[in-house]
This record gives sequence, C-alpha cells and structure tokens, in this order.
Amino acid sequence: MQSKDSMDKHTASTERNAPKVAFIARPVLRAGRIRQALLFTASAVLLALAMFAAISLGAKDLTISTVWSAVFHYDRSLTTHQIIHELRLPRVLGAAVIGAALAVAGSLIQGITRNPLGDTGVLGINAGAMFVVAVSFAFFPDLPYGTLIVLSFLGALMSTLLVFGLGASAPGGLTPMRLTVSGAVTAALLGSMTSGIAIYFDLSQDLAYWYAGGVAGIKWSQLEILAPILLIVIAWSMGLARSISLISMGDEVALNLGLNLRRIRLLGLLTVVVLAGLSVSAAGAIGFVGLVVPHIARKLIIGVDYRQIVPLSALLGAVLLVLADLGARMANPPEELAIGIMVSFIGVPFFLFLARKERREL
Repeated sequence: MQSKDSMDKHTASTERNAPKVAFIARPVLRAGRIRQALLFTASAVLLALAMFAAISLGAKDLTISTVWSAVFHYDRSLTTHQIIHELRLPRVLGAAVIGAALAVAGSLIQGITRNPLGDTGVLGINAGAMFVVAVSFAFFPDLPYGTLIVLSFLGALMSTLLVFGLGASAPGGLTPMRLTVSGAVTAALLGSMTSGIAIYFDLSQDLAYWYAGGVAGIKWSQLEILAPILLIVIAWSMGLARSISLISMGDEVALNLGLNLRRIRLLGLLTVVVLAGLSVSAAGAIGFVGLVVPHIARKLIIGVDYRQIVPLSALLGAVLLVLADLGARMANPPEELAIGIMVSFIGVPFFLFLARKERREL
C-alpha cells in the first residue's frame, strides 16, 4: 500500500500537470476548429465561384453585370436574361444539388459498409433506377415527373436489395470487396436489361440522355420538386453522421457504445436509395461522384468524423458536378459532351487506384 505522504505527492503532481495538459489541449482544439471553419468557408466560396462561372460562360459569354441583373432583376423581354433564367440557372442549381446528393450518398455508403469503393454507381444502385426509367418509358411514356421520381426510388431500392442479397449469400458473409463485386454484377445485369428494352421498344434516343447523364434538361418545374426533397434528405443525413462515425470504427465499438446497428444501417441505406433514385430521375446515371468526393473530404478533414465529412462532401460534390457540367459545355461549343464522361475522366483512374489498394481482400 502507498503511504499517505506518497499519495499526497502523487495528487499534488497530478494537479500541477493538469493545467499544463489543458493549456496544451485548448490551443490544439482551437486551431482545429479554425482550420475546419476555414475549410468549409473556402469550399462554400469555391462553390459560389463555380456556379457564377457556369452561369456566365457558354456558347454565349455574359458579363458580371448581366448575370447579376438577370438573377436579381429579371426582365423577360431581354434575351440574355432569358438565357440565364430559363436555361443556365436551373441546370447550374440542378448540378449543385445533384452533385451534393450523390457525394453525400457515397459518404454514407462508405461509412455504413466500411467499403472504400462504395458508390451508388459502382454498387449498381443507379442501374436499378435507370432500369425502371426505361420500363416507364416503354410502357407508360406519359408519366408525370412526380411519378417518375417515385418509380426511380423503387428501382434503386430493388437493386440495393439485390446487391446486398448477393453479397451476403456468399460463404463468409458480406465483405467490402464482395459488396463491390455484387454491385458490378447487378449493374451489368440491369444495364443489359435496360439496353434490351431500349432496343426492343426503340427508345435509344429517349434514353441516351439518361445513359450518359446530364443536367441540360432540368427545368424549374422539376427543380421545384427535386431540390426541396434532396436538401431535406441531405440535412437528415447530417443527423445520422455521428452514428455513421461510430459504425466506421467497427461494429464492436458501435455496439459497446449502445448503437442499434441494424436500425442505423437500414436508415442509412434508405437515405442513400432516396438520394440516388431522385438524382437518376433528373440527371441520369452519373457515376463516381460518390466515390471520389468522400475520399477527398476525409483527406481534408484528417479523420473519420462524418459530422464533418458529410457536409463537406455535399459542398465538394456540388463543386465537382457544376464544374463537370461547365467543362461539358465548354469542350466543343456549341455542342455538349455528356457530363458523365467528364466525371469519368477523374473517377475511373481513382477507382482503379483504390481497387489496387484493396486487392488483398479479394
């Protein structure tokens, strides 16, 4: 047993050291918060600049004063105002919202499954929504946009259940690499069925937009339905972020902290399905946004705190898709490339790099 004198000395030493530890910790925490604030501010400014550039540049370049006037003092009689208000503004806002939605969906699915290759395109979720869009065009060509949104969600849900069912049925259970392989198989199957429907019902021209992906066709009427739902679901995703952070540290850690894993995973996957299904119904099957952006966010945040990763992914995803749309318009004006091609230039090499790192799990 320790003597009373030695215990008193230990207590006194602890009391002397405690202020020093606190003195060191406080500046570190303060510096971390300042860094995060600067990071989010810089991302928001970058998004604003990207959106302004996307509105200003195109087949017809417009001045700063014209853009400002068209946005805040719209005059229907001016052609330049009509170009901005009716064509460029809805597509730029649509690109920002859809880019944010796809990036958040990717960050959630990577956290839930602890799969660095997780993405709504790679895992076949987009393919399910695309398949249902093809079926709708073939048998119900005059469906209103609101109904198409619901059907796209159901298609994304169908493919998600199929992917997880295939992955879990293999010996050894569901691993990140099995999940990726199941997603690739499902995407190939549904993609072939979609192509078959397009050929049989002569829908190739109608579905070309959804195959390649793009935001050129987004109108105010679609945006009024799409944007509020996606923004609400993105906000809901931020509410799940703390639980996703715990899951990303391992099931045992999450269970020891009292987390209901089945409930959080179900809510997270439903959130991903909603984000993916709605995005495909508006912009087609755009892949790789949800793969690339969360990795960049994690590198910038330096950690696995999804309370920071999810909102930063939303900002960076919006920036990526707005710039990709601008690049698609500026590559060969007045013709446009598919926005999916522009994103793939970044996404495919990034995917191959990550797959190479994960090859030992095969």
